Amino acid sequence: MRQITSRPRLLAILAAAVTAIPGFCLAQTVEAERPRQAMVAAANPMAAEAGLAVLKRGGSAIDAAVAVQVMLGLVEPQSSGIGGGAFIMHFDAATGEVDAYNGRETAPAGAMPDMFLDAAGRPLPRNEAMLSGRATGAPGAMAVMALAHQTHGRLPWSSLFDETIVIAEDGFDVTPRLAEHIHETFPQASAPDVRTYFSRADGSPMQIGDRVINRAYAGVLRRLAAEGPGALQSGPIAEAIVRRTGAAPLGGTLTLEDLAAYRPQAVEPVCGPYRVYIICVPPPPSSGAALLQLMALLDRTDTAERGPDDPIAWVQFAEASRLMYADRDRYFGDPDYVSVPVAGLLDADYLDDRARQVGRRAASRAPSHGTPEGVVAPGPDATAEPGGTTHFVVVDFEGNVASVTSTVESYFGSGRMVEGFFLNNQMTDFSFRPTDADGAPAANVVAGGKRPRSSMSPVIVLDREGRLVAALGSPGGNAILAYNGKALLGLLGWELPLLEAFALPNLLARGENFNGEAARFPAALREEMDRRGVTVRPGSGEASGLHGVVVGPDGLTGAADPRREGMAIVLEAVQ
Repeated sequence: MRQITSRPRLLAILAAAVTAIPGFCLAQTVEAERPRQAMVAAANPMAAEAGLAVLKRGGSAIDAAVAVQVMLGLVEPQSSGIGGGAFIMHFDAATGEVDAYNGRETAPAGAMPDMFLDAAGRPLPRNEAMLSGRATGAPGAMAVMALAHQTHGRLPWSSLFDETIVIAEDGFDVTPRLAEHIHETFPQASAPDVRTYFSRADGSPMQIGDRVINRAYAGVLRRLAAEGPGALQSGPIAEAIVRRTGAAPLGGTLTLEDLAAYRPQAVEPVCGPYRVYIICVPPPPSSGAALLQLMALLDRTDTAERGPDDPIAWVQFAEASRLMYADRDRYFGDPDYVSVPVAGLLDADYLDDRARQVGRRAASRAPSHGTPEGVVAPGPDATAEPGGTTHFVVVDFEGNVASVTSTVESYFGSGRMVEGFFLNNQMTDFSFRPTDADGAPAANVVAGGKRPRSSMSPVIVLDREGRLVAALGSPGGNAILAYNGKALLGLLGWELPLLEAFALPNLLARGENFNGEAARFPAALREEMDRRGVTVRPGSGEASGLHGVVVGPDGLTGAADPRREGMAIVLEAVQ
């Protein structure tokens, strides 16, 4: 059954927050007064243009999202693709309803808790596991897109692939960011399928501006257009996926039955207040509820009043982040398999108690997880999450919004290609170590049919009347929560323009580490942060790729993270 978060429920959630800052609201203009506009913000200009082409034909936000996704799978294959998974947040402008879709991959039925342990019971080296056949789960990106399209689509499904088919057959030029990943030192860059796909005629790796033609991908898209996502779940493409994942080294257990059994889920979002806003995110196995916890902790401090030039504000952000990650890492997993105490983590009394640990100096020791109501105590987690992911936002002319985070897990997924697209390595998002020394299982332990925990948390923000204020999200592995939190703090707390909020320095505070973009902090600010115990060091993994939109009195303002090569394009309706 399709579940939604209705306008009355959203307004009830907001009722407790509206007294915080009376009269303050980013989106105060009546919808009819705004110009009629549409927008796409995505990590590659060709993907944005593909979405705009669908909008110009009268397509909905979800229609355009399908076109954006399949184009990104072609031109940004290091980050996402049809062989991966996605979470979708959708806002319906006519009803004010927010709904969510879970397209996270599922483990094969034959997956076992010890599948990433060696013969001696030790976790496999991550590089070895990521390139293995065991790394791939049943993909969900196209299945979840099709599920959302059933409710929110306007154009025929078969018409949403045309732009990408043309580019796949005619070719596209290697961009600087793609070239960087082709020449990187991470394991997938040297995987045989990656090297073959991105090789020149003389066998040397492609460079910026080289032409990539992918007729096999065009053929797959034609089948997807004609048959729907079932084209990946049975028949010759599915058979090729099973063969490729079963190949050495460390062949996996994925079967045709696993692919055929995959089902995306329409799920109820989790929504919570920050200042006078409602922030809505997907439920577990997404970590969106952890993002809500971070914002609620910040809401219990004076961080918003301090501003981005105040070192105490960044210390408070870091300390709230460490508390959030301690809880997220301990408790989050697939709710169909483990009890995730979302209500307890967002309970006002629990948040009040946790927020008392957010000081003006960093604690000398990393905080431990709390004990919220509803906990079924799992063992400690041993999950590592690389950041090969993308985020995009689409707004159609009716004001409907799709906020989508999509991934193949790490760069180029498992490095294994089938019919012109890369397979995910999402199974390595499970905890490699299934139990602690006493035998207590981790919440995110591997199990057949289970979906791994995800940091992906696409965001929809509403105002006190339940109207759209913003939609945003980011890639970045476990840093996604920090990137999204920083952007929301900058936009809603510090009242910065969206692009300035995205451009703020990234700070990932998790456990004992304070990683991030040290060079982006002004020297004097960084020195004061260091004096207060937050010494920012480079090395948090992939840079953010924030994309989003804000609704203001003059219409839509989109933004693309300056760290990448994306684009946000606003389209005016033809009168």
